[in-house]
Amino acid sequence: MIRESARVVIVGSGMGGGTLAWGLAQRGIDTLVLERGQTLPREPENWEPEAVFLDRRYKPEETWLDDDDEPFHPGVHYVVGGNTKLYGAALPRFRERDFTRTEFPAGVSPAWPFTYADIEPYYTQAESLYRVHGSTGLDPSEPWRSRPFPFPPLPHEPYVQEVADRLAGQGLHPSDTAIGIDLRPGGACQRCQTCDGFPCRLGAKSDSETCALGPALAGGSVRLRTGALIRRIELDKHGRVVRLHGELDGEPLEVEGSAFVISAGAANSAALLLASRTDELPTGIANSSGLVGRNYMVHNNTHFAAVDPRRRNDVVFQKTLCVHDFYDDLGDGFPGGTIQLIGKVQGSMMKSHATRVPRRALDRIADHSVEGVVMSEDLPSVHNRVTVDPDGRIRVSWRRTNYDRHEALLARAKQIMRRAGYSGFFEQRFTIDMNSHMCGTAVGGTDPSTSVLDPLCRSHDVPNLLVVDSAFFPSSAAQNPALTIAALALRVAAETDWDEVAA
Repeated sequence: MIRESARVVIVGSGMGGGTLAWGLAQRGIDTLVLERGQTLPREPENWEPEAVFLDRRYKPEETWLDDDDEPFHPGVHYVVGGNTKLYGAALPRFRERDFTRTEFPAGVSPAWPFTYADIEPYYTQAESLYRVHGSTGLDPSEPWRSRPFPFPPLPHEPYVQEVADRLAGQGLHPSDTAIGIDLRPGGACQRCQTCDGFPCRLGAKSDSETCALGPALAGGSVRLRTGALIRRIELDKHGRVVRLHGELDGEPLEVEGSAFVISAGAANSAALLLASRTDELPTGIANSSGLVGRNYMVHNNTHFAAVDPRRRNDVVFQKTLCVHDFYDDLGDGFPGGTIQLIGKVQGSMMKSHATRVPRRALDRIADHSVEGVVMSEDLPSVHNRVTVDPDGRIRVSWRRTNYDRHEALLARAKQIMRRAGYSGFFEQRFTIDMNSHMCGTAVGGTDPSTSVLDPLCRSHDVPNLLVVDSAFFPSSAAQNPALTIAALALRVAAETDWDEVAA
């Protein structure tokens, strides 16, 4: 039996866990971070599309189940830094409206238990920590800020600038994507073609390991254990967590502490709470509301490739442009969502979806296309949920919600791209296995009967247990969630009375 202990124990090293560890390090709090995976190696395969997208080199072999008992490989990464090691590093803020109740034709996006003003100082801190480049004054949906971006926006390459000009000619307001990379003077970033969806061999991407966990470990009060898979949370007779049970590199592991934080991602955090059920708590721990695992949300996302056979796209770093004109109003009084460019897609990357199309044809399409994502909000639904089978396998029940808004926004995206000169428009709609941006499975709120966590991510039921990741989100908004997870973690680190939690 391997035994570990710390004052605060964090399960998971992604955006939530890694950022929280950094915040606790600033306070000198004895902290142990447990990561089930290992450090992702810097190797030639980091930048090889075939290795990353076709061979799935950095994704786990495990499978989850859908509603029809069909297995699928989830879109998660079990490595130090979590999903941030391969994300696209788009780090926008949620908008002010995203924290308030919003009506949609198909339902309601609920309010958060705090306002944008409450989290705004931590957005500012997170942007500095994660080296965010951006601009103000172009985006009609942008929220107010107490400070400017820490770094200037990434300049558009000529091809992208031409796209921006053509969109502006339609009366739209194309703006700069907020991006976290090390493009400071003397920084490590080379603006390469293998950033969005790839690991960074140079450590230039603003991921959790590089920007938060690494500096936290250097301070001396934070420790990291890799290969630590936690399977069960044990409570004492008073309803407090006393230890975690799992394996460390295959050997039995017990971890004791005073305060425990689950930051394993929306699906795995909920699964751990559910798997910790006992005879006295048959539906899992921290679940008096019955909401653990429920209200599972992912964004309604569609990748697109807009093709102009007359123009060759010579761009290298494409992900610098977004359009938020339809974020709050798609023209009918209801919100639409986001349209943003993604990293330049190569023919070999298209092959993972267009499996029957010859590689030569895909290369030609990629040479003449610009790619993006249309993103709209997924609404909470009690049907959409994460559960755990008796053998420990995760099951995801998911039906699309608010999809009429997504269809309308996608149609608008096609329209504006065709007006911009693109005669072809190819779509890849996200399916259950492309489950990035998961959230909502341990929802935050002030009422214990309708929420799992309080406004500082603390369990209503278990006083020394917190869940600090996107599981907390009452709504999904229509923005990349990573910066909001980081800001939430910094708020928890700073405003929580850790002495009282541990008492």
